[in-house]
Amino acid sequence: MSKDKNNEWLADPSLREIAAKIAGEVIMSENPGAEMKKWREKFNLTQVEVATHMGVSASVLSDYESGRRKSPGARFVARFVKSLILKDIERGGIILSGLRRILLGSDFLREAVLDMREFSIPISIARFCEAIEADLIVGSAFVSTPLLGYTVVDSIKLVLDVPSYDYIKLYGATTQRAAIFTRVAYGRSPMVAIKSMQAGMGGLRPALVVLHGVKKVDELGLEIAKRENIPLAVTRVDDLNELISKLRAIK
Repeated sequence: MSKDKNNEWLADPSLREIAAKIAGEVIMSENPGAEMKKWREKFNLTQVEVATHMGVSASVLSDYESGRRKSPGARFVARFVKSLILKDIERGGIILSGLRRILLGSDFLREAVLDMREFSIPISIARFCEAIEADLIVGSAFVSTPLLGYTVVDSIKLVLDVPSYDYIKLYGATTQRAAIFTRVAYGRSPMVAIKSMQAGMGGLRPALVVLHGVKKVDELGLEIAKRENIPLAVTRVDDLNELISKLRAIK
């Protein structure tokens, strides 16, 4: 790739801001290596892919991520972030399209969104639920409906802190996605929030709602899902980190 091609993204203010935010999180983190690993995995890239693009060995990147090497310098972090962005642009900018909405939204929105990803190839609701060990309790007729991505949110922070005008940014590049709500006790508040979102956004809604942490779904939540014709599932995975790992493993 030519030098000019390499730096074309710098002409996009939103990409420059995204790069600055990622680099800032890495540099300011108490564990920069772990933060680098988090962002690499968000971009769905391997250590080899990123290291090759940076012009370093995969073992060097692995050493930083594991903490075997001391904190990387600003120049190394800048090259790392640039590689994430350019590799995603090569793949069509799938991850960046979602990050534009989330990272450039309010601070409250960024805190509420725990993970977000677009799929390069659609996956059916049935296969998605199987991958995250979820039971579809409403909307069995939609098992073949394709999903193009997912958003994982902290339901408490979403309902209490995120301004309503930021809700649309939860959809990333498409509404044809799964909205996964964590810290759910009964499932009522996420469904009420979605019903409110539809009213304020011209009927926009996720293609699937997944509840994490709930054992028995509230009757009102079930009724909203049925009336609004929204597929609703409950994952059996208790640990949030395990759930996110399963989501990121979806190909």
